[in-house]
Amino acid sequence: MSQYIVSARKYRPDSFESLIGQDNIARTLKNSILRGQLAHAYLFCGPRGVGKTTTARIFAKMINCSHPTADMEPCGECESCTSFQEGRSYCIHELDAASNNGVEDIKALMDQVMVPPQVGKYSVYIIDEVHMLSTQAFNAFLKTLEEPPAHAIFILATTEKHKIIPTILSRCQTYDFNRISVPDIVRNLRDIAAKESVKIDDESLHIIAKKADGAMRDALTIFDQTVAFCGTDIKYEDVMRNLNVLDYEFCFSLVRDFLAGDYGHALLTFDEILSKGFNALHFISSLSSHLRDLLVARTGGLETLLDLPDSLKKQYREQAQSCSVKFIYDALSVTTQCEAGYKASVNQRLHIEFALMKLCFLQNQPAATASTPEGAALTSEERATLGIVRGGTASEASGGVGGAEGSADVRRGEVPASGAEIKAEAPKRSRAKTGASLSLSSLMNGGKQEQQEEKAPQTVKAASAISDEEIKAKWGELADTISQPRLASALRNAKLEIGGDDSQKVVSFAVMNDAQRKWIEENKLRELEAGFRSLTGCGTIRLEVGVVPDEHEGEKKVYMPVEKAQDLMQDNSEVRDLVVDLGLDIK
Repeated sequence: MSQYIVSARKYRPDSFESLIGQDNIARTLKNSILRGQLAHAYLFCGPRGVGKTTTARIFAKMINCSHPTADMEPCGECESCTSFQEGRSYCIHELDAASNNGVEDIKALMDQVMVPPQVGKYSVYIIDEVHMLSTQAFNAFLKTLEEPPAHAIFILATTEKHKIIPTILSRCQTYDFNRISVPDIVRNLRDIAAKESVKIDDESLHIIAKKADGAMRDALTIFDQTVAFCGTDIKYEDVMRNLNVLDYEFCFSLVRDFLAGDYGHALLTFDEILSKGFNALHFISSLSSHLRDLLVARTGGLETLLDLPDSLKKQYREQAQSCSVKFIYDALSVTTQCEAGYKASVNQRLHIEFALMKLCFLQNQPAATASTPEGAALTSEERATLGIVRGGTASEASGGVGGAEGSADVRRGEVPASGAEIKAEAPKRSRAKTGASLSLSSLMNGGKQEQQEEKAPQTVKAASAISDEEIKAKWGELADTISQPRLASALRNAKLEIGGDDSQKVVSFAVMNDAQRKWIEENKLRELEAGFRSLTGCGTIRLEVGVVPDEHEGEKKVYMPVEKAQDLMQDNSEVRDLVVDLGLDIK
């Protein structure tokens, strides 16, 4: 039985041409060799498994090659190339700084640097994981790195460039290696699979490439693991099960549930995902990535941003056409908020299930505007009605409908006599457009309740027709309609003052502190005013918010012992005389 060699070693690049995803670095190094402009120190930095040490070996092999090719590749036949391939070269030295990071190791290296090469022009010293050197070792290395012998070239490799001291960085030419793209990894894996007589589809190769996260070495390791599990005939389902990767079909199914509003099936799908052993946080992250890919697939000209096989790109385009941009945007907002608050949640499963239910109700939400319906498309009669209800100018709201005389009465603030009522047909639009809160139950009932209420005529009372007692009673009902507990409590405990005249009622309510007042003014006052007008049936009520005055405001607060003693002496003459007679020091 022949000795098995893992793919990461068996198919390790041995020339610049066979490097994957680092074309710019390979070209720069080849040009520097061609022109004879070799630096004495190089720094190769970048993520793991992208070819830093491999490039260093190819570079060291190339500069000592006796017969390089026309495109500056090692010949592989000269004594230098042969000794390197057989592992007996005395011109190329590798040092693992992770295990040889002391001053003694660097001093031994410095002594070795002084020995000229036996074969070739240069002695190349490759120091891997150089960031692991101690500060003392770095300092001992400085002088040699700055002025090495003419035959010595240093190549430092690291995954953590920020840990290297600036004095070392300034003495090196720095090359930043990039993560290898998914198409490049897939292309290389396809070639290796053909050489190993392994049958595998593009979908499986993309899964392996994405799992590798830009590292070719990791991709080859996963490939070997997959072959060990599946054999030479690899199926997509086996790859998903072996690597424990969430299938794309789960996300496609969930989006279909969101569009249909089927939160029950969405919850069952989530339960199935958990039963397969998937991490809940990884699930919500995958769902966010799926929505992002839908947005990219829906927008023309962004196909290059999708690292997916052609068959999956087609599925994304088909599903993206059934989703509006607003839906995808709102869904992404829900998933990213869920992902951000996942770790802080006590019941993490419920946290994600609630997010899934919100996603299912996105499509059923009407396009609600703010409490003011100016942005809505209203008929002239509706605008006229709104002008009366809000106490505004009817002619401006209705665009001149109703004549100049009627609009002049409203502009002057004239209203019918006390007790009179104005009958007006309610505008035919949903509660969301009139500023009232839209409940979840109303969404689930399909808006039947709103349709029934729209048929009933709306009664608008004059300010003089509503008493102070009725206003106070309706104020409690307003607090009961508020879904936010803190705001509802603040309204119930607020002190009311009712003023104004027969044309307009002014209801002033006071909260406990200025922070509450400011927040209500900026976020809720207009909504509360619209809701209170609806409850009372009076369109001219105006709300004002203030702060309860502090009864102890202006009183001097005593904190320090000296202040307490002075306060006691001021209020009690006997204590003051005692202090004077005994000459006591109160400081």
